Amino acid sequence: MSLLPGVFQAKKKDGTIYYRSSITFRSKHISLGSFPDELSAHNAYLMAKNLLEQQKALTPEDYPLDGPAALSFSKWVCLVNFKNNGFYIKTPIYLQRKFFNYYLSPADVLTFDADDLFYYSNHSIMRRGNHLFVAEYGMQTNIHSRYGIKNFARPGIDYRFVNGDANDFRYSNIEILNPYHGVSQTAGHGAAPFLSKIHIHGDYIIGRYKTPIEAAIAYNKAADLLHAKNFKKNFEKNYIEQLSREEYQKIYDSLEISPKINAFDK
Repeated sequence: MSLLPGVFQAKKKDGTIYYRSSITFRSKHISLGSFPDELSAHNAYLMAKNLLEQQKALTPEDYPLDGPAALSFSKWVCLVNFKNNGFYIKTPIYLQRKFFNYYLSPADVLTFDADDLFYYSNHSIMRRGNHLFVAEYGMQTNIHSRYGIKNFARPGIDYRFVNGDANDFRYSNIEILNPYHGVSQTAGHGAAPFLSKIHIHGDYIIGRYKTPIEAAIAYNKAADLLHAKNFKKNFEKNYIEQLSREEYQKIYDSLEISPKINAFDK
């Protein structure tokens, strides 16, 4: 039996029949997705065909939002980018002059530098609340980590987006204010400005220090002391890359930490 244009039949492992749709453009064979029935697959093909044959250059924002569309939004972005920019990318990326946009939805658009194009061409981004992830080696990796933003980081305190847009991940737009665990800068009033805290059963103040590096090393020292007391929590230690081992040890040995940490008994 002949199927409608752009449609072919497929079968799942359990024997269930479903339909796939595809189109060829500029010698590139492009899958448009899987569908439960032949007509839905054909409608996706017709929508893609109409998009690619349009004389005017459509954009991701031209996706029809006034009713159910046969073609998924992510596939629309892929096709529009291919037609306008000449590159087929399997993730919903639209190339701009010196950067690109990654479309999670018509209203949820991320911006990245061109240097990140290869990575996001091969990794699909997912959002859960304010957290953005890619699947990598069977795990979910928070994309903030690519830009030096630690898991503990607090917006406006540990990092900030310079232009105020939390969806703009261009390197020039990300400013790391504090790269260390357990460290925050506080109003001094004559006291050392960098506060070091560690979370045990609530936050414990380790001490106040003149520099963020001293505060970060004090956090490490407190974590070491708690581990020596067989406290089982896995504290993520601070790595101070600008110090040699000898310099690090000299500061480590000289720092005083709160007696409450020394006296802590689980």
